[in-house]
Amino acid sequence: MSNQITLIDHTKHGDLKIIPSDFSHVADQHIVPVTLHEIARAATEYPIVFVKNTDTGEFQSVAMLGLKPGQNLSVKDGKWLGLYIPAVVRDYPLGLILNPDVKDKVWIGIREEAKDVSKTEGQALFEGEQETPFLESRKKALIKHFEEDQSTRSILGLLAEKELLVSQTLTVDVAGEKRNINGLYLIDEQKLNQLSDEDFLDLKKRGLLGPIFGHLGSLNQVNRLARMEVLGR
Repeated sequence: MSNQITLIDHTKHGDLKIIPSDFSHVADQHIVPVTLHEIARAATEYPIVFVKNTDTGEFQSVAMLGLKPGQNLSVKDGKWLGLYIPAVVRDYPLGLILNPDVKDKVWIGIREEAKDVSKTEGQALFEGEQETPFLESRKKALIKHFEEDQSTRSILGLLAEKELLVSQTLTVDVAGEKRNINGLYLIDEQKLNQLSDEDFLDLKKRGLLGPIFGHLGSLNQVNRLARMEVLGR
């Protein structure tokens, strides 16, 4: 999901429209970020795992859309084949612009060169100087997603502190070919079960048991991706 993002402004973008349902921008992405709030829905279709930023040490929850880099089994000819579309995919070509010097404030931006942006077709962003209901709803969705993402990063930091996230290699059978997927982190079930009653109750009070068990159950979806790869050959 490249393309430079520009602060949205009616004087510059008053004639722009967004074309819905083109997902070519993620056709070569095998993982995309999801928040913990999305896991319940995303886990019914995709393996949900965690990755670690080696520079910051920060963890992120992601949905696996393919079994190798450059492979997205959920997109074909620009169309999304699955039922649940992760929020980060739905946000595009809009996005948030952050200023590290201005806390607690975000701005809405647009990727002007994206294929989804047009001057002739799609949903209008402005009517004169006023934002359309379409843009207003998209902005609300962006801000909600940003807040959920911030909450997710904080909570994953807590899980890391409790040493519940462990590096693991997933092995999947693709038509008889054993394939190892590295660089992933999973919840350690053994350590989860060994938590003190106090720590386990804390996870429950924070509403984390649902996402945790959703993640663990979603790992069976790796076999579904293997079947999709074979059928798509």
